[in-house]
Amino acid sequence: MITPAAIQTSLRGDNALPLRPAEQVMHLERLGAMHQSRLSFMRSLVRRIMRERWQIEPVRLDLDADGYGTVIYEVQAPQGLYSFVLFSNYLAPEVRNDRVIATQWDLTMALVEGRVDDIYLEKLRQNVPKQEAGRVDARVFVLSRANRSARNFDYVVDQLAKGEQPDVERIARVGYLYRTTAVYGSGKLGMADWEKVRTQYTDFARPFAAEMFVCLMLRNFSLLQAEHIARHRSPESFQPMKPEIKRYFGIGNSTGLGMAPYLVNHPLLINRWVEMRELALARIRVLGDISPALREQLHRLIDRCEQHTRETVTEDQWQTGNNQQVLKDLATLRSKASEGFDDWDSLILWSEEHCSLQGQEMLVSILLELYPTLVDDLEDYHCAEEFLDLDPLMPLQTLKEVIETRYAWALAIDFSVEGTRETCWYRSEEKMEPRLGSVADAEAKKKQMALGVGYAVRKCYDQLCDYVAEHPDHTTARFMVARPKMRGIVRRIQSMNRCVYGDIQANLLDRNVLPMHLLRCKLAFFGVSKFDPRSRLWVRNTMFQGAPLLDDIGSRFGDDWFMPLAPQQ
Repeated sequence: MITPAAIQTSLRGDNALPLRPAEQVMHLERLGAMHQSRLSFMRSLVRRIMRERWQIEPVRLDLDADGYGTVIYEVQAPQGLYSFVLFSNYLAPEVRNDRVIATQWDLTMALVEGRVDDIYLEKLRQNVPKQEAGRVDARVFVLSRANRSARNFDYVVDQLAKGEQPDVERIARVGYLYRTTAVYGSGKLGMADWEKVRTQYTDFARPFAAEMFVCLMLRNFSLLQAEHIARHRSPESFQPMKPEIKRYFGIGNSTGLGMAPYLVNHPLLINRWVEMRELALARIRVLGDISPALREQLHRLIDRCEQHTRETVTEDQWQTGNNQQVLKDLATLRSKASEGFDDWDSLILWSEEHCSLQGQEMLVSILLELYPTLVDDLEDYHCAEEFLDLDPLMPLQTLKEVIETRYAWALAIDFSVEGTRETCWYRSEEKMEPRLGSVADAEAKKKQMALGVGYAVRKCYDQLCDYVAEHPDHTTARFMVARPKMRGIVRRIQSMNRCVYGDIQANLLDRNVLPMHLLRCKLAFFGVSKFDPRSRLWVRNTMFQGAPLLDDIGSRFGDDWFMPLAPQQ
């Protein structure tokens, strides 16, 4: 097991591993080209559950013939006992709405510390179905809701009731029975905050582990409920779904602009996530001899990624173009692999000359898949202390040099050019979601979010240069007294100077900024697949497709659900 100190040695020591530079990795378009990998949070969570053999059993299953009612699962993990509580209610088609502003859903659910008795269950029943309109206590640390897939749920129930299996080709088009519309944690609505979860509920001490677990449990219940309804509808002809088809069902998710600010507002955490991924890649690219077995596995993974991409359905022209380019890149990589290459480093460098960003990052995910023993231990280091510290004693000449070195990308942007400061990120009070607007909109500008890091650095640098010209020997503390509005960006500049990555090197205020890159980046860290943009501002995707079932816990586990493929029928 590596230690944090060892990580820093690997990242910055004299014999540092060949990490890709920040100006390459943190380029916005490359971040938007990332794919799921072994270090994605869903993969890490499932490995942990399977390795530690969590006991997950329904202790209350009060469902009527139509699948409505109350369900409680008890989850016995190594460090504690938890309850997953779910309420299923009839939802009229005319009120079904996936937006954050919806007030009713097919399912609502909560992940709770400890065992739930009748009194506490009633308290949850009075609040969980209300979601934002309700209030819960600190025993709850995740709250969520979901709606049925109009294209799949009734069809699957009908098939099972007739004694037939769902058509796999149809499932491939929409690979889920339910889709989440929000998953809340970290202290919202009275829930336990992250510090409490991290220190007291250590089974979920990795970022977003509890949220991912709720989605995994939702996926399990969706399959159980479909079979339950089908069995009651036609007990004589009903047949359960085959396990291999069950595993191909995931959970749907729609992600919009609400996720984008997170990447900007948590730079130290994002730095750590990227560090671990890049460190895993660096460990691999220094390897010398590559065995024939690994070369053969490389071919198999290229084939799998190609088939997975072909099975990804989207109506979006931009994403269709991306998928077609990935297929071309994979064909190019297959050809190069057949011709032969000396080592992984040479193959990576070759891909950077002959493949698109999408293809290059697909190769990174494939390489991480080849070496679990070099990659998986890094999953324990995805947390980071998120304090942006101000160093008041730093000489201003040093601060100026830090900006010129670390933020050269921001200084290279000419913010006087038309359109470079046109986009305004703000929070809509009506929709309760982040929005993109124009600085020409006075109301939007009033609610503007501070996501323009590059422009803030530029303003700070200009004022700093003027101040240093008059007071070359002053420290940061004196500058802060003279320019108090610069305190936030100076704190960020100094803190990020201790990191390898962290800041997205792009002007997020530009007229042509594409928020989809931000969404894709965070979702890749989560581990989703099958991206299907519905506009430049939100995307549908699939979670946990191909993952093992709860029934598989305790069985032999090969962790082989990377880029899942449709089962043969």
